[in-house]
Amino acid sequence: MDIAMIGLGKMGANMARRLRAGGHRVVGFDPAEGARDAFAANGGEVVATLEAAVAALAAPRAVWIMVPAGAPTDATLERLAPLLAAGDAIIDGGNSYYRDTLRRAAAAAARGLHYVDSGTSGGVWGLTEGYSLMIGGDPAAVERLRPIFATLAPAPDRGWGRVGPSGAGHFTKMVHNGIEYGLMQAYAEGFSILQHKADFSLDLHQVAEIWRHGSVVRSWLLDLTANALADNPTLAGIAPRVADSGEGRWTVAEAIDLDVPAPVITQSLIERLRSRDADSFADKLLAAMRNQFGGHAIERE
Repeated sequence: MDIAMIGLGKMGANMARRLRAGGHRVVGFDPAEGARDAFAANGGEVVATLEAAVAALAAPRAVWIMVPAGAPTDATLERLAPLLAAGDAIIDGGNSYYRDTLRRAAAAAARGLHYVDSGTSGGVWGLTEGYSLMIGGDPAAVERLRPIFATLAPAPDRGWGRVGPSGAGHFTKMVHNGIEYGLMQAYAEGFSILQHKADFSLDLHQVAEIWRHGSVVRSWLLDLTANALADNPTLAGIAPRVADSGEGRWTVAEAIDLDVPAPVITQSLIERLRSRDADSFADKLLAAMRNQFGGHAIERE
C-alpha cells in the first residue's frame, strides 16, 4: 500500500521504516531539510514539498501525519486538506487532544475526506517491537487501512484495533497516558523508599531485576526502569524535573467533567508540576507559618 508520511521526526521516521520493511511504499515529507536528509540517508523515498507527497500517491490516498499536537497539526491540515480528494484518508498518529480531533474530523468530512485518529504508543521501541494503535474513525475507512495498522502493530492480530468513532482513538490514548503517569509515579516512589533505607545498602538494579520475573509488579515499564538503573545506578547528572506533554492534564480534566474520581493519576500530574518548582513559594510560606504559630526555626538559604 502507498502511504505518505508527513513528519519525519524520530517516531515518524521509525514508523516509516517499519512500513517499508512490511512491503509498503512510503513517501516521506518534513518541512525540516535535516529531517528529510536523514530519512533519505536511511533509504527512504523523500520529497521536498507537501504537494509532491500527495502527488506521488494514487487515489484513494492514505496520508499519515506525525506532527506535534495543537497548532502544528492544524497548520499541516490547512495545507494538506485542499490537496486531497473525496475518499482520501488522513491518519493523525500524534497525541492530539480528542476534542480537537472531533473538530478536525468534522471539517474533513465536509470535504468528503476520512479522518482517522490513531493513538500511538511504543516510543523508540516501536520500530522493532511494534506499535500499540488505538484507532477511531469510520469502520470502512479503517478496514481499508488495515494493511497499514497490521504492519505497524506487534502482530497483525494483536496490539491494534478500532475502538470507536472519530475521536475515540485519541481519547483512549489520552487515558492510556494518564495511567502511565500513575504507574511511573508508583515505581518512582517505591524505588525512592528503597534508596533512602541507607542501612540496608540495597542494590536497586538488583531489586528491579528480581521483580521483573514472577512478581505481580513486573511490566515493560519495570524492564525499562531496570535498564536505567543498570546504566546509571545513582541517577547521577539527571535533574529532578519531569515534563509533561499534555495527556495527563487532559485525562484529569476529563475525569472532572465526568465526575470520575482519579486521585492517583491526578496526584501523579501534580508531582510532575511540583518537580519543576525549584524555588517553591508554597514551601517557603509553609515554613513561615510554622514559625509564626509555633516558633519553629526557619532554615535560611
